[in-house]
Amino acid sequence: MKYKFILLTAVIVTVIGCKNQPSVNNITISPEAGTNYKSGDAVAVKAHFAADLKPDSVVYLVDSARVGSVKDSSAFSLKTDSMPLGPRIITARIYSGGKNQEVSTNIVLLPSKAPVEYTFKTIRVFPHDTSCYTEGLLYQDGYIYESGGGYLDPPKDMVKDGQSSLRKVELNTGKVVQKALVDPKVFAEGISIVGDKIIQLTWKEKIGYVYDKTTFKLLNTFPNNVGVEGWGMCFDGKKLYMDDSTNRIWFLDKDTYRQTGFIDVYDDKGAVSNINELEYIDGKIYANIWETNNIIVIDPKTGAVLERIDLTDLYPQAKRNLNADVLNGIAYDAQGKRIFLTGKKWDKLFQVEFVKKTP
Repeated sequence: MKYKFILLTAVIVTVIGCKNQPSVNNITISPEAGTNYKSGDAVAVKAHFAADLKPDSVVYLVDSARVGSVKDSSAFSLKTDSMPLGPRIITARIYSGGKNQEVSTNIVLLPSKAPVEYTFKTIRVFPHDTSCYTEGLLYQDGYIYESGGGYLDPPKDMVKDGQSSLRKVELNTGKVVQKALVDPKVFAEGISIVGDKIIQLTWKEKIGYVYDKTTFKLLNTFPNNVGVEGWGMCFDGKKLYMDDSTNRIWFLDKDTYRQTGFIDVYDDKGAVSNINELEYIDGKIYANIWETNNIIVIDPKTGAVLERIDLTDLYPQAKRNLNADVLNGIAYDAQGKRIFLTGKKWDKLFQVEFVKKTP
């Protein structure tokens, strides 16, 4: 009985003590976690606390960076026009009596406008090697450069579907004039040309290859631990862009191939994932969306999807060659202003022009 009385007394004292001490559990914050806003919206952020808590100040932070403060329980107007898209963590830090308490929420910032819808016009059709499971496509100096994926000696539970390669191809004939085979245990992915070198990603192997552009001699390899996997790649003349199966595009140093930053890709509805083969065209990133007939056009500064191109009728499924897989491959002739598209194991490569859809 004596032990039970002491225990009961301790519980009562603890409960009373907790009631008399301000706690983060007594503080809430609005807006509600997960609320969507459009870029440019002003967000009313407010910490809610008991009337007997007299703060010296309430400091607001976004992703740990201070954005402003108030002296009382009034709302703080958060400007979003210069904030990155995607999830943003908002924290209220309440200072009182030399101590502080924090409470956080999050919002999701979306582009202010829906993507402009485009379709296409076919200008010309060229032959394409049906043995190439296209992962990367480039045009330079009159030739198509192509990275083909596949495992000749696959890891466990992977399909044996041919050896990965790097190719140089005649545009008009589709003839492979130069070819380098990749390690049979490696699945090759996107490529970029940087000066006199070709950079090639790999899918799951976390390694990158650097080739001499002229001879296709393998110069060196580098560890690539950026992102979930290695998918598409492009180059803007200053930095490399790489995607990894998610909605994130990573920035890589063109010489060291190390991460220097990233953007997250969103349209007005939410995150756009499965971004695949990439091409940099006139200041924008063009990207295939894996297993769809869509290409999106991305602002490389913000990650906003500016345009969406419907290519459903480019090469309808019923008309494709045997074993043809999905649309994947964008190449740009900067001098001739020509855009080329193909797909995995397609027998055709299309020169197209993108046309805005009419209402």
